[in-house]
Amino acid sequence: MTAAARVLELLVERGETLAVAESLTGGLVAAELTSVPGASHSFRGSVTAYATPLKRDVLGVDGVLLAERGAVDPEVARQMAAGVRRVLGADWGIATTGVAGPEPQDGKAVGTVYVAVSGPDGVENMAELRLNGGRADIRKESVRSVLKLLFAELGRNASAQDTEQNGGN
Repeated sequence: MTAAARVLELLVERGETLAVAESLTGGLVAAELTSVPGASHSFRGSVTAYATPLKRDVLGVDGVLLAERGAVDPEVARQMAAGVRRVLGADWGIATTGVAGPEPQDGKAVGTVYVAVSGPDGVENMAELRLNGGRADIRKESVRSVLKLLFAELGRNASAQDTEQNGGN
């Protein structure tokens, strides 16, 4: 079973939804999710905010942050995930931003990638990646990494909910 299929299966079991914000992956995360039959049960949609102004204008990323640090930044990834979750009305939001190459961007080296998750009850997580390989390799690994991060958060969140429901035992 693919990472996308595992994530979607968990979301369906929980009755929750997912939205995706992508920059360097350019729609690959959404394509991976929608390649799974039945994805429409939990996948709401995606925003491919490749241009920096779209991160601000569509996803609500802080314009000062973008001006000071650029689009390749952990806080930008976090705000993208929270923004797509809000804009598309989903329980969970995930985001990718980074440099796939061939040239550095915003003073960040090729292979610098940030992936983030935003979920219910204030759940947030972000991972910084330093990826090697060509542009296609970096983008593919970014997709895998953001889905893995979401899967881990869904697992953690389910464990916390189970503990609460069973009186902490």
